[in-house]
Amino acid sequence: MAWIHLVVAGLLEVIWAFTMKLSHGFSHPGYSITTVVAMIASVALLSISMKSLPLGTAYTIWTGIGAVGAFVVGILFLGEVASPMRILAAALIVSGLALMKLSS
Repeated sequence: MAWIHLVVAGLLEVIWAFTMKLSHGFSHPGYSITTVVAMIASVALLSISMKSLPLGTAYTIWTGIGAVGAFVVGILFLGEVASPMRILAAALIVSGLALMKLSS
């Protein structure tokens, strides 16, 4: 169950990063509220997952899901560049996440 909580926490991190961008510096109330709610829920689920997962594993997976997820969302919805170097960097992050999962 801890891994499910952790994955959902990571996905919520992607949501809050995306809605923070859409809030334009917290100047749009709907996106701003969504950002704060998603942040709180993400950290709460991360905390729950840390009851049984090691700190380093949980935090690394959480930030990795957030980083790669935000990268993909940026490309798909915000028209950000998908250069070969950026894709390689994301692939390396995913590789590190897989190794972290295998080691725990």
